[in-house]
Amino acid sequence: MKDSLVIGSRGSKLALIQAQMVKAELERLHPSLEVQIEIIKTTGDVKTDPLSVIGGKGVFTKELEDALLDGRTDIAVHSLKDLPTILSDKLIIAAICKREDPRDALVLGRLTQISGGVNPSVAALPKEATIGTSSPRRLAQLKNLRSDLVFKDLRGNVDTRLRKLDEGQYDALVLACAGLRRLDRENRISAPLSPQEMLPAVGQGAIAIEARAGDEDTVGLVGKLDHKFTRLACTAERSFLLSLGGGCLLPIAGYAIVRDKRIRLQGLVADALGERIVRDHISGPLDEAEKLGSRLAERLLANGAGELLEAKIS
Repeated sequence: MKDSLVIGSRGSKLALIQAQMVKAELERLHPSLEVQIEIIKTTGDVKTDPLSVIGGKGVFTKELEDALLDGRTDIAVHSLKDLPTILSDKLIIAAICKREDPRDALVLGRLTQISGGVNPSVAALPKEATIGTSSPRRLAQLKNLRSDLVFKDLRGNVDTRLRKLDEGQYDALVLACAGLRRLDRENRISAPLSPQEMLPAVGQGAIAIEARAGDEDTVGLVGKLDHKFTRLACTAERSFLLSLGGGCLLPIAGYAIVRDKRIRLQGLVADALGERIVRDHISGPLDEAEKLGSRLAERLLANGAGELLEAKIS
């Protein structure tokens, strides 16, 4: 059994917190194991252009995978939603940690006034409020809820985004609850958005640990961090996304829960303007996680999602 292990991580504050969470858990489970974190710069960290310009899926993971493949690191820690659905046959997802809150959060600016003094919500935002987001998924669903909203692209780490919000560059942001909680910014969550109004991204809130296929010692060490129900839910979600042939540049969302020994999976595909959303759900036994994802994708494709995806690609 190994006596040391190197974790590859992006250098952002959130990425390092997630890597440190994995490090602490590995050290708790294996007290004699020496664990180090090596920071790897990715394309997504270096480039400042919108994700639609620099390439979307893989821009936050490729260099981490390269370091894993050439032996500089033993594992890579990712936000699962950043990890492409198709991996090199030399790599595996050795563990998916227990999921944090998968929902999106509405985050209001310090001076943003809510209509009628009601509880914060998308419906209560001021008319033509300016929303910061760089996610096609969030943008399409928000436009579907409120066609009057104005959208501005948003990049940078969470603290940078919050600073821009508080400077008045935006009226509100939509960010992941999980990231805000892990960064101890839970107090900035004005309102969690239910999956009914904002279906999350595939894998949102889950941490994936990638390892080299065949590295049985490392896989054995890391495997103890795998959370069965999170893996089942995320397997269904990633199968759904894979079967659609989509990535983060397309308005696609998928979210599964495990309850009463069954998986319930929701999915949607939208056009970029949020004028048309094709949405459905499916449920089935735990041992059919992958099949449920592909079946739901087939349903959506048959009900018009294929046309939306083709229009986006063209």
